[in-house]
Amino acid sequence: MSSRRLDSGGRNSYDVGMKSVVSEKGQVTIPKPLRDKLGLRPGQVLEFETRDGVLVGRKAAAHENPVDAVRGVLNRMSVDAEIDKMRGKPWNAADDRPRAKRR
Repeated sequence: MSSRRLDSGGRNSYDVGMKSVVSEKGQVTIPKPLRDKLGLRPGQVLEFETRDGVLVGRKAAAHENPVDAVRGVLNRMSVDAEIDKMRGKPWNAADDRPRAKRR
């Protein structure tokens, strides 16, 4: 009998014999077929717990980016117009009065 199990679609989803060794640092490599099936990517955060002596790992809930949380709070504005307000109108030789003659 094969050591492979079938998923609900009748496809071979994983091999029961897949194993991984815990490193000295407590790290474990998740086999590629499982990473692909679960959509695990580098940097993905996992949560772990034990249930009746079985280690259970699942994707952590995605935290909202703090920048995304405040996006759209401020009214849209023209950056150029705001800079013009701060700096005042630009210097123009034709519009400026001549300076007093120096001695």
